[in-house]
Amino acid sequence: MSTDPLAPTRTRREFLASYSFGVGAFALAHLLRQDGLLAAEPAKPAENLPLDLRPRSPMIAPKATAMISLFMHGGPSHVDLFDPKPELSKNHGKDYGGEVTFSFVNRASKKLFGSPWKFAKHGQSGTAVSELLPETAKVVDDLCVIRSMHTGHNGHEVSIRFFHGGLPAITGRPTLGSWVVYALGSESQDLPAYMVLSDPEGPPVDGTHNWSSGFMSPLYQGTVLRPKEPRILNLDPPAHLRGEAQARNLSFLDSLNRRHAAMHPGEAELESRIRTYELAAAMQTAASEALDISGEPDYIKRLYGLDQDATREYGTRCLLARRLIERGVRFVQLFLGGQPWDNHGTIKQSLPAICRRTDRPAAALVADLKQRGLLETTLVHWGGEIGRLPVSEGNLDDSAGRDHNGQGFSIWMAGGGIRGGMTYGSTDEVGHRAVENVVTPNDFQATVLNLLGLDHARLFYHANGRAQSLTDGRPARVVGEVLRSPVPVARA
Repeated sequence: MSTDPLAPTRTRREFLASYSFGVGAFALAHLLRQDGLLAAEPAKPAENLPLDLRPRSPMIAPKATAMISLFMHGGPSHVDLFDPKPELSKNHGKDYGGEVTFSFVNRASKKLFGSPWKFAKHGQSGTAVSELLPETAKVVDDLCVIRSMHTGHNGHEVSIRFFHGGLPAITGRPTLGSWVVYALGSESQDLPAYMVLSDPEGPPVDGTHNWSSGFMSPLYQGTVLRPKEPRILNLDPPAHLRGEAQARNLSFLDSLNRRHAAMHPGEAELESRIRTYELAAAMQTAASEALDISGEPDYIKRLYGLDQDATREYGTRCLLARRLIERGVRFVQLFLGGQPWDNHGTIKQSLPAICRRTDRPAAALVADLKQRGLLETTLVHWGGEIGRLPVSEGNLDDSAGRDHNGQGFSIWMAGGGIRGGMTYGSTDEVGHRAVENVVTPNDFQATVLNLLGLDHARLFYHANGRAQSLTDGRPARVVGEVLRSPVPVARA
C-alpha cells in the first residue's frame, strides 16, 4: 500500500486512522463546509473568464493600465468649486423660478445662494477654479473638468450605487473595480489587484457596497487596508512558525485544497479561497514594502502634505495609492468616512474644512504621477455621487447650506488618455441642471473601461442565469470628446 497520505487509493477512513494529523484535515474540511465552500452545484459557468488574477489582454488598445479613484462621498458643491455662475451671484437672495426637488423639505428655500468664494482662471487652459482649491488649480492643465454630470437622483445611496455598480439603487452588483480586475487581472501576483484605502473616521456611506464584487467571485472584490498601522493585521506569522515551518504548513494546506478542488470542479468559492491563501503568503514581503513610506524623500512627503496636520492622513493615503500603482496594483480607491461633502448647513465652515484636507494630497498625486511618467498610463478620478443645489438650505446667513442635487454637477479626470486642460459640458445659468453634453454614470463607466482597453458592451459575467455587464444594457457612450485620441475600434 502506498505511504503517500494524499494517494487517491486511500480511503478517508484509512487516512484518518493512520495519521495523527488526520483530525486536523477533517477539521479543515468541516470549516470549509461551514464557510459554504462545498457547494453542490458549480457557481461559475464555463463562459466566464478564468478564475484568477493573472494579467489578461485587453479587448482594444488601452490608454491606461491602472486607475486611482478619489471618491468624495456626500456631493461636493460644484457651484462653489469648479462651476462658476455669475448669474447665480448676481441674483443672490432672489427667488429661483425653476422647479426644485428638495431632500429636506423642512429646511427648503428657493432663495438663490451665490457662492461666497471667488473663482479665477488658472494654467494655460484658463480653467476657472475656486479659491478653496489652490493646489488643484496648479495642476489644472492636466485635468479634464466635466461640468455636466447627471444621475437624475438626489439621494446618496441610489447615486453611489449608480456610479459604482452601473444601476441606480440596486445592491448586489459588482463595482467598477471588480469589473476591471475581472477583465484584466493584475500586473502583480504579490499584492491584491483591487485595493481600498479606508478612512480612520469610519466607513463611507453605503459601506461595503462601495467595493463589493456582487454576483462575481469574491476574488474580485476590493481588499480593504486599515486606516492606521498595521494596515494589514496578522501579515506576519508568529516567530516559531516562520521560515521552513510555515513553508511546510502552506505546502500541505495547498495540497489538500487542490486535491479537494480537483474532486469538486467548478466551486468558485473554493477556488477563490485557494487563490487568497496563495496571495496572503506572497503579501508578507510585498505588502510590507509597498506600505512602508519611511524611505520616501522629504520633498515628496511635503508635496503630499505629510508635514501638516490637516493633510497628513489623506496625503499618506494618496502617497500609498501611488506606491501601489507603481507595484502593479490595477485599481485603487480612496474613500472618506461618512460623507463629509454633505454640506446641508454651515457650508461656509464645513466646505473649506474638507477642501483643506483633500486639496493638496489630490493635486500632489497628479503631479507626482506626472513627474514619474506614470500619469500617461494611470487614470485618476476625483468626484462624488451628486452635487448641491444653487438655492439655500435654511436661512441666507452663516447657518446656510445646500441640499442634494443629482441633476447637474462636476467631477474631474486626469491621465491615462484623458485630454488635460479642458472643461466639458455645462449646467444651466445657476448650476442646477446639466444642459450641454450630459454625462451619466454609465457614460463615465463606458469611458473608463474604454481607456483601460475594454468594451462595456462586450464585457460579460454570467450569473443568475444570464450574461450581465456593468452598464447592463442601459444607454452608455464613450465620451470621446474628453479623450486625447479617437475611440479605438474593438477587435472582433
